Amino acid sequence: MLELQVPLPGRAYPILIGQGLLTDGTTLASHVTAQDILLVSNVTVAPLYAPAVLASLAGRRVVQVLLPDGEQHKTLDHVSRVLDVLVANRFGRDGLVLALGGGVVGDLAGFTSACYQRGMAFAQLPTTLLAQVDSSVGGKTGVNHPGGKNLIGAFHQPAVVVSDTATLATLPPRELRAGLAEVIKYALVFDPVFLDWIEQHLDELLSLQPAAMAHAIYRSCELKAEVVLRDEREQGERALLNFGHTFGHAIEAATGYTDWLHGEAVAAGMLIAADMSARIGLLPRHDVQRIADLLQRAGLATPPPRMGAERAMHYMSVDKKVRAGRIRLVLLRALGAATFTADYPDEALSATLAAQFG
Repeated sequence: MLELQVPLPGRAYPILIGQGLLTDGTTLASHVTAQDILLVSNVTVAPLYAPAVLASLAGRRVVQVLLPDGEQHKTLDHVSRVLDVLVANRFGRDGLVLALGGGVVGDLAGFTSACYQRGMAFAQLPTTLLAQVDSSVGGKTGVNHPGGKNLIGAFHQPAVVVSDTATLATLPPRELRAGLAEVIKYALVFDPVFLDWIEQHLDELLSLQPAAMAHAIYRSCELKAEVVLRDEREQGERALLNFGHTFGHAIEAATGYTDWLHGEAVAAGMLIAADMSARIGLLPRHDVQRIADLLQRAGLATPPPRMGAERAMHYMSVDKKVRAGRIRLVLLRALGAATFTADYPDEALSATLAAQFG
C-alpha cells in the first residue's frame, strides 16, 4: 500500500493506494471510526463492492442510499434525496458519509455532507480511475445545473481517501481511458518528466499493470495535493487543474451530460486549449501534435461536437472561472508549464471556437 498525506492545517488526511484495500477487512475499519455511517453508492458499483465494505464495518450502524448511475443524475434532486435519508435516520454531526463510487457519487455525497447540519465528515472510496486521481482529492464537491457543470457546490475535505486499484479491473475500457485523461492533464500542466513516463508506459496503463497504475495514481495525487495545500479554495494556482475543463464543460453541458464522459470531454478540451495556446504563440505546433498523438494512443481523440462557436461561447460564459464578464483560460506555455489568464486576443478565442466547434 502507498500512502500520501494531504497536510492541510487542522484537516490533514491520508490517501491510501493499493490493491484489495476494500476487501482486506482492516484498512477501512481502521480509518473510519464513526459508529453511524451513511453509505452512498450507485446501482452499478454497490453490488460489486458494498458487501465487502459492510463486512469491514460490522458492528456499526450503516444505512445505504443507492443512486442511479450517470453524470446526468448529479443534481440537487438527488442531494435532497440523500438529505431526506439522513434526516429520517436521525444522523448527528458525529456520523459520516461514505462515498463508494466514481466522481458523481463522490461529488454528490461530499456536497450533501457539507450541507447537512452545516457539515459532517465524509470519506471517499473511489472506484474509477478518474475519481482516484482527481475528484476524490482536494475537497471540491458539488452538483450540476442545466445551465452549467458544478455550478452548485462547496469546498469540503474528506477524512480519508481509500483507492483500491483492484476496482479498476471492473471498469469498462471507455471509463479507464476517460480517467487517463486526468492523469495526462497533470503531466501537461505540471510535470514534463511525468509526461515522458506516461508516453513510455501508456500500454501498461491501458492493460492495468499494477505497478504502473499505482505510480500514475500516486504521482497524480501528489501533484494535486501540493497544489491544494498552496491554494485550497482555488484563488490562484489551483485553477491550473482546470486545464481543458472550460472547453470540456461546454461540451458536457451542450450534450446534456449524457453523450460524453467527463474525461472524454476534458481530453477534447485539452487539445482545444493547446490549439489556442499555439494560435497566440505560447506553444509550438509540434507540441500540440505531441499531445494529439498521446490522446490518440489513449483512445481519447474524439473531435468535439459541431455545436457552433456561439453556442460553445454561451456555455463557457457561465463557467465559474469567468470574472468581470471575461472568460479566464488555462493555456500552455510549454509542456509541463501552464498559465491561467484572461490576457489573450478575443479573435484568437473566436478563431479557436470556430475551428473546433464549427
